[in-house]
Amino acid sequence: MVDVKITFFSLLWLMVLMTVMSSVCAEDQSRLDYAPPFAAVNSEQWINTAPLDLAQLRGKVLLLNVWTFDCINCKRSIPWLKKIYADYQHRGFEIIGVHSPEYEWEKSRSAVLESVRQHDIDWPVMLDDDHSYWKSLHNKYWPAFYLVDKQGRIVGKFIGETHAGDYQAVFVEQLIDKLLLRK
Repeated sequence: MVDVKITFFSLLWLMVLMTVMSSVCAEDQSRLDYAPPFAAVNSEQWINTAPLDLAQLRGKVLLLNVWTFDCINCKRSIPWLKKIYADYQHRGFEIIGVHSPEYEWEKSRSAVLESVRQHDIDWPVMLDDDHSYWKSLHNKYWPAFYLVDKQGRIVGKFIGETHAGDYQAVFVEQLIDKLLLRK
């Protein structure tokens, strides 16, 4: 009997979460259909890569991860990001970290670089010190995750700390699987 209650409440929570996420995505879709061009254009604004632009990433499924290194919810989401990067990278999936600092000390490139090294982050990270990319996404939260299809369209926005196996992670991973199968 306990298993039935847990399953019922788990399904109820998943339905609520999916409803909230779809309304958040619908709200944002009216303002933003395609991922905006990356604001960072010089190599000092990128970590783990030369400067990227969205045109070179067409044909890949992207997860734009808006974060800042001193945000505990962002830090706690890194293990999940590492898991999905390992699981999907070989299939045409890429994470782009968008480091948008909350505090002045988080604008230090060397501090971001140290955080990237400390957490063994090996995906590209764009430094968004002036929040220009944050603003172009109409973002309001850390962490935030924008799922982008192979044509560059934003197909989902997800906010908050995310862990492998939780409802949001499972939902995002199912979407990634579907998007990777599309041409």
